[in-house]
Amino acid sequence: MNIRERTLASIKQRTNGSWRARYRDDAGKEHARHFKTKREGSAWLVEQTSAVAQGTHLAPARARTTLAEWADTWIQGYERNRASTVRQARTHLAVIKADLGHRPIRSVRPSEVRSWVVGLSGRGYAPSYAYALHARLSQLFTDAMHDGLVVKNPCSRKTSPKGAKQRPYVATTEQVWALYDALPDHFRPVVLLGAFAGLRVAEIAALRVEDVDFMRGVITPAIQYPAEPLKTEESKNPIPIPTDLALMLNANPVTFRSKTIVVGVFGRPVAPYTIEAAWRDARGKVKGLPEDFRIHDLRHYFASLLIAAGLDIKTVQARLRHASAKTTLDTYGHLWPDRDESSRTAVAAVLEARKNPPQPGDAETGS
Repeated sequence: MNIRERTLASIKQRTNGSWRARYRDDAGKEHARHFKTKREGSAWLVEQTSAVAQGTHLAPARARTTLAEWADTWIQGYERNRASTVRQARTHLAVIKADLGHRPIRSVRPSEVRSWVVGLSGRGYAPSYAYALHARLSQLFTDAMHDGLVVKNPCSRKTSPKGAKQRPYVATTEQVWALYDALPDHFRPVVLLGAFAGLRVAEIAALRVEDVDFMRGVITPAIQYPAEPLKTEESKNPIPIPTDLALMLNANPVTFRSKTIVVGVFGRPVAPYTIEAAWRDARGKVKGLPEDFRIHDLRHYFASLLIAAGLDIKTVQARLRHASAKTTLDTYGHLWPDRDESSRTAVAAVLEARKNPPQPGDAETGS
């Protein structure tokens, strides 16, 4: 059976002189268009029937889908993610829809994506945010390909801005303890959990007494605020802590008989934004800290502490609960000790051996 038979394609002239081209798609639905000339109609018919045969056919009505319309459909399926993740996606989509939403999704070209990215920088968007917006646009097109709306994704490395890779600010030990002292007593575990266990703020707010084995010295995060799953499976990895830290973390549960490690002034659980309000007040009292120093940045101190102690990359990855060692290296690789002298010595030893090869009789013989 040939393509024409399977698609029932035909073109006929109507009484008014126009030409009616029609065909059936692979689902059996008929599509038709009228043209002034037979040549135009035949060309359209060949294009459509070839797409049916190649599995790339898209119904004319869907071919007119705009990027904004697809974004609205896409976000509905994205709602199953965490609320904070969905909010971030909606923020990205608002920019994308405002700039490119009017365009039929099949008409967007790589050159236009490159121009859009350049324009983002010109409008004052930070390089890291422009990178995130491009990644979101690429995600939209990738899923549109799976849905049969487009054949190719116009986003690629060639259209992407360079990701902003800024080395994180690592607080000094003196600054960490200054933050600890500047916070109210009931909020001090925030510093302990961030700087000495590497927890994220949503994990800190949700950490329960039952998640800490005070006798064995192990923290096992289970949820993040308010009661949502953790960011990744690796986030559930247990974190060993020393006895002294376990005793310090037990202060609030003993004082308030609380169910969480971090509590408010009345001994009740608190939200991350309440913790962050107190954090901003404390941060302003510590000399030398950047104005935008976050609770999350305590994780950088924790990483530097482990690296300075000589821990290998896989151990640091496990303690930070990163999904891959690459993430750990990309973020903290510069903190590992410089091995220049060690490598220089190793190469020098080989060169020296070539200049002064061992001679027969140099080796001692046994008696």
